[in-house]
Amino acid sequence: MAIYLKRGASAEAKADADRKVRNIVEAALADIEARGDAAVRDMSIRFDGWDRQDYRLSQAEIDAAVESLTAQERKDIEFAQAQVRNFARVQRESVKDVEVETLPGVVLGHKNIPLNSAGCYVPGGKYPLLASAHMSVITAKVAGVKRVITCAPPFQGKPARAIVAAQALAGADAIYALGGIQAVGAMALGTESIDPVDILVGPGNAFVAEAKRQLYGRVGIDLFAGPTETLIIADEIGCDPEMAATDILGQVEHGPDSPGVLLTNSEKFARETMAEIERLLQILPTADHARKAWEAFGEVIVAESYEEMVAIADEIASEHVQVMTADPDYFLNTMTNYGALFLGQRTNVSFGDKVIGTNHTLPTKKAARYTGGLWVGKFLKTCTYQKVLTDEASALIGEYCSRLCALEGFAGHGEQANLRVRRFGQRNVPYAGQAEPSELTRA
Repeated sequence: MAIYLKRGASAEAKADADRKVRNIVEAALADIEARGDAAVRDMSIRFDGWDRQDYRLSQAEIDAAVESLTAQERKDIEFAQAQVRNFARVQRESVKDVEVETLPGVVLGHKNIPLNSAGCYVPGGKYPLLASAHMSVITAKVAGVKRVITCAPPFQGKPARAIVAAQALAGADAIYALGGIQAVGAMALGTESIDPVDILVGPGNAFVAEAKRQLYGRVGIDLFAGPTETLIIADEIGCDPEMAATDILGQVEHGPDSPGVLLTNSEKFARETMAEIERLLQILPTADHARKAWEAFGEVIVAESYEEMVAIADEIASEHVQVMTADPDYFLNTMTNYGALFLGQRTNVSFGDKVIGTNHTLPTKKAARYTGGLWVGKFLKTCTYQKVLTDEASALIGEYCSRLCALEGFAGHGEQANLRVRRFGQRNVPYAGQAEPSELTRA
């Protein structure tokens, strides 16, 4: 049986925090729906201390942001975007339209149709997370979305130049300097100055994630991408305490509500990693954020076997799962609930976050039980169609349909089938509502 050397916040504490966020978001979205741009402006001033005549950046502002990049900065951004674009194209090529003749004269198919518009949220109030621009805008564009708009909060009192440049280089059609609930609400609900979109994508803090949850149905969403979650699965053969500690703290610096979990089969390794975390917190520049997260949400779990480690990991269903064990592929082949896997010492979550090419918008809060991360398929609708090419096929399907409709008591549905049998077949089928069942319905 596993033992817990450290536990995070209780379920009750998490539920209480969720309730507070839910109430704030509900009121904010209602205000945006009622007052449009005026509500968005009030919230931007209140939450970000940010106001301007038009929150959409001009082409001159966008060009200036791109031109502000050094040659190396632009090269690095373009390298990362090339990796994301390349993998997105591979994904798109794997999604095929189909058409098949399932019976003589009966043709079924589906088409993968891009959405018409997407709103991409790029977090950046605390850190200018330009990587989220690559992950969302490029993926949408590769999928074929016609209109892609972006919102990112101001950074230190002005649009974040690196985010703006990344959004532009990724191909965004319109760029807004807006953050938080007001950005997500404006994109989904629409205002006098912002046309609504069909889907919202991108990570964010608890308020952004809750806004997306409440807006789901009005628009599509990619997934629930709240505060960053990290699970390190490690043993003494595949990892060392310094690496495990570094990889936990490297992610919990996102914010004070970011869970970091160590799962191992060695109590010695677990305690040494905890000691290493304390050492690194004395020197890490972002230790203020990381310490709060580690103290409130950090966990250390010691399991008895790989099998138990898999069971615990699948129950946690973490956003990021980094596996540094003697046999990482064991976890690749047996785990079922995770946002993304990072296998072996040579890779890490930061590679996935920034540059390697897989998408970093991933499910949190156990959503990995039923969805994967953002990919081109999130921007596609798989829509079916059917064709019946011969009289014989129409009559045959009609006979089966008529009998099944009779079982359900759907007379109108049945008459749709009966009409085709009368029109295209050789059977004598009555009109719906006749008291005496036909030969067809008796068959």
